[in-house]
Amino acid sequence: MNKGGLHSGVLLSNAFRQAWMAVLAFRLRSFFVILAVSLGIAALAVIVASMEGADRKIDELVSNFGPDAVFVSGGSVISRAVGQRSKSITWRDVNTMRDSLPGVYITAPMSFKGQSQVVYENHNFQVNRVMGSTENYAQIWNWPLDIGRDISTEDLARGADVCLVGEAVERELFGEGNAIGKTVLISRVPFTIIGKLSARGSSGGGDSMDETVIIPLSTMIQRFNQDRQYLRMVRLKFLDAQNMDMHADNIRTLLRYLHGLDENTPDDFTIITALDIQRFISMIKGGMFIFLGITAFAAVCVSGFVLANLFYISVSERCVEVGLKKALGAPRASITAQFLCEAVLLTLGGSLAGVLWGALFSLALTNTLFSIELSWTVFLYSVAAAVLIGVVFGLKPAHRAAGLEPISALKGTGDNG
Repeated sequence: MNKGGLHSGVLLSNAFRQAWMAVLAFRLRSFFVILAVSLGIAALAVIVASMEGADRKIDELVSNFGPDAVFVSGGSVISRAVGQRSKSITWRDVNTMRDSLPGVYITAPMSFKGQSQVVYENHNFQVNRVMGSTENYAQIWNWPLDIGRDISTEDLARGADVCLVGEAVERELFGEGNAIGKTVLISRVPFTIIGKLSARGSSGGGDSMDETVIIPLSTMIQRFNQDRQYLRMVRLKFLDAQNMDMHADNIRTLLRYLHGLDENTPDDFTIITALDIQRFISMIKGGMFIFLGITAFAAVCVSGFVLANLFYISVSERCVEVGLKKALGAPRASITAQFLCEAVLLTLGGSLAGVLWGALFSLALTNTLFSIELSWTVFLYSVAAAVLIGVVFGLKPAHRAAGLEPISALKGTGDNG
């Protein structure tokens, strides 16, 4: 048997037992240390959880948008922001893109109207948007149907008063009942529900995609007096999803030619791909990481300094205890181990409290762009940080306690000799 290993195990076991007794004996000091450490760990937990939530949101948005898709809307981002004219995409543009762009297999023009009242009997629900689409909306938007059928070519040809509804619309109007075949009023116009889309959730910023109604584009133009010349947007899908930047450049070149724009004139349209969404979210994620990282680092350092200062005070208050142990033959390693174990126990308590703080912060941030993902990774990082804080900031006070001269310590002077 390895006597050295056994001796070290006994030494560490005794150190933890004495450290636990000291934690219980100095409850007020322990409380303040745990409180300080918990705030630092909470900040760290939030940053780790936020990064995991951001990664999940990026994957979710790219999947929902479609890695092989391009979205073209009328007007530039700047022109729409200042309220200028955003009508620039025509039916000619759509037909030319469909016939001229290499690799395109879906070209789907769309229009929409904003918030609208949907009524069924005595139930009334305001949806975020009513979309006008061509046939096969579910395929176009990678949005499977839970039940029913999609908009068909026949629906589009005759301007049928039919619609698809999101999960939230069915829930609010029909509860647990089946919406298929029911007639609802959309802005006082009757529509028959033919399909219900699967739950999709938020698109970011708290805007629920499930509060959506989709009708045939021809019906949208006829029933709601939409512009017959210009379209709000076009969604295109390409066979080669690995070269989406190239496809976006081809679209830009073609539309600029069709719109007669010279090299000094900015685009009068906006092109968005899944890669653009990924870059945008990653940029926000990077800025958030820097901000939260600085905050977490500062909080961890502050909690470490609080621990160190309180432990220096503790060493001064416990000189007689340390002196008695050294007079009875306790080695320096034993004293050092006890104070380090005490620091680690307190910081571990702080890490658990910090994860709870982080969970509360996550509830407060549920409606932000990123969801907060509390996982085992957050817990492991918190425990690792807690141990590191305890060792780094508790080491010097522990060495100071271990270096006290027995006689001076018993007298309460605390001289290191």
